[in-house]
Amino acid sequence: MRIISYNVNGIRAAINKGFLDWLKTDPADIVCVQETKAQRENVDHTVFNNLGYMDYWFSAQKKGYSGVAVFTRVKPDNVVYGTGHQVSDDEGRVIQLDFGDTRLINAYFPSGTSGEERQLYKYTWLHEFYEYLETVRNQYPRLILCGDYNIAHKEIDIHDPKGNKKSSGFLPEERAWMDKYYDNKWVDTFRVFHAEPHRYSWWSQRFPSVRLNNKGWRIDYINVTEPLRNCLSGAEIYPDVKHSDHCPVYLELSM
Repeated sequence: MRIISYNVNGIRAAINKGFLDWLKTDPADIVCVQETKAQRENVDHTVFNNLGYMDYWFSAQKKGYSGVAVFTRVKPDNVVYGTGHQVSDDEGRVIQLDFGDTRLINAYFPSGTSGEERQLYKYTWLHEFYEYLETVRNQYPRLILCGDYNIAHKEIDIHDPKGNKKSSGFLPEERAWMDKYYDNKWVDTFRVFHAEPHRYSWWSQRFPSVRLNNKGWRIDYINVTEPLRNCLSGAEIYPDVKHSDHCPVYLELSM
């Protein structure tokens, strides 16, 4: 099973930049995207079907905002929309697909960069989501959690850790949440295969030179629970794929 996670920063904008041509190269069996910024009915979703993908969307109630979707060539046994937490579900942040005894969760974690109110909501969301994951794991021990976490975990995951120590996405409380999460038998799949620095999945768009000079953050992940560790067969980040300010991250599992 080959999985991609990709914050497309607007699915229609990504399509205009060649996203569909990239899909034609068969990058994965399952492509999980975040920040679609669109309702399913506002996109010609038949183009995904014509490429062999079934499409499942969970969009924000607010148009042009947030939203997640999954394009899959493997038919899921079940699809769950949201988590039951109203604000999160209104913002279209989580969609879940079951494949046999494995559940794939595609999540778009909130950003706190727009101000204190959203940063406080981010902490609330992280707490609620952690508890929700625990509940789901009781039923599905084999979990895959992919998405834009909007958190760089360690200093190796950000180009300027000292300069960003007070930046949302690298705050001590956020990093402590990641510590707690990984200590609870979640696996950072990329780091299983790659210990090297300077591997990032997001670059600020404020200055064109930022991506050119690889001054990025690793905030996109595909992680699994411990029962799937022995299924891991490869992981990668694709910085040369450029339809967004993020790039795709990849995981291959031998299921």
